[in-house]
Amino acid sequence: MSWSFRVVDSGLREGRCNIALDQAMLELHQSGAIPDSLRFIHFLPSALVGRHQELSTELDLEYCRKHGIGFGRRITGGGAIYLDPGQLGWALVFARATLGAASLGEVARSICEAVAAGLSHLGIDARFRPRNDIEVGGRKISGTGGFYDGDTLIYQGTVLIDLDPAAMLGALRVPRSKIEKRGLDSAAQRVVTLRELLGPATPSIEEVQQALLRGFQERLGLGFRPAALSADEESLAQQLYDSQIGRDEFVAEIDGPPRGGEVHSGAHTSAGGTITTYLRREGAGGRRIGQVLITGDFFVAPPRLVFDLESTLRGVEVEALDEALEAFFAARSVGALSVTAGDFRRSLEAALAASRAPSLA
Repeated sequence: MSWSFRVVDSGLREGRCNIALDQAMLELHQSGAIPDSLRFIHFLPSALVGRHQELSTELDLEYCRKHGIGFGRRITGGGAIYLDPGQLGWALVFARATLGAASLGEVARSICEAVAAGLSHLGIDARFRPRNDIEVGGRKISGTGGFYDGDTLIYQGTVLIDLDPAAMLGALRVPRSKIEKRGLDSAAQRVVTLRELLGPATPSIEEVQQALLRGFQERLGLGFRPAALSADEESLAQQLYDSQIGRDEFVAEIDGPPRGGEVHSGAHTSAGGTITTYLRREGAGGRRIGQVLITGDFFVAPPRLVFDLESTLRGVEVEALDEALEAFFAARSVGALSVTAGDFRRSLEAALAASRAPSLA
């Protein structure tokens, strides 16, 4: 079956404005006010952290301010990214039933393989690399990510047409461990651009957009019709920007461990990313969990699940944590790219071990 998507190009915008428009389109699709849509996105220089990342750990805010690079917090998970006019963003907002795939991982694979097929029409050998990257010769040319919220999925990515490596390296604090794991000298070696690959034959942004549409049509059977953003989308995006996404308080919502008392941390890394748990124990003998914060570059759907988990764990007796975790995940439908309930559990265990608390075994 062929599905028809509306295609809009929202023009060049600052990072937080683009994120607010993502949220607006998600909410309006959920209410039935807009149809399945593909948006092409263009960024002024911006450094963006994933929904659950620690701001100052991931970004050099002083460098960003000094060099006029905006910074913000995405509504999707994943790691920190640098964006500028040399990159093309895209976002699919559509109904769960459209692609007929049950899991977020299956949807990610289908979409990424379509993007890789489209980019290959430009004369490169683009391939999907699990969990959510598209690579050429082992170097990333496109990163992607998304989540379900009810019956609506937002899935988005970028294509590196050109890049200012100095700005990227200055704005992002890329852990040395990530670089060394791939045998690289710097984060810039991890990525590759169409300009590096194709030189004078580098396609225009419009040509890249057409290649992506071709990949979606060939691999997913999608049809497209051009349109403009609606007044409702622009209005709601402005409201979300003013009330939340554009505010510094939202961007810095996760920026360091909980305050007050002795805080312990533990991390667990899997194929789906790194989950770091900060916790503070309270009560006689520290038998209860006080504050808890879960951060990382993982993708989980819906994103609020992490905040619900933190709330559930507060006040739980350490000896009852295993039961509390099992009950929490049993009661919810969790969509994730390669992270599991067990990964969250192991991160929590590591934090408890750091505090010399009883284990969950």
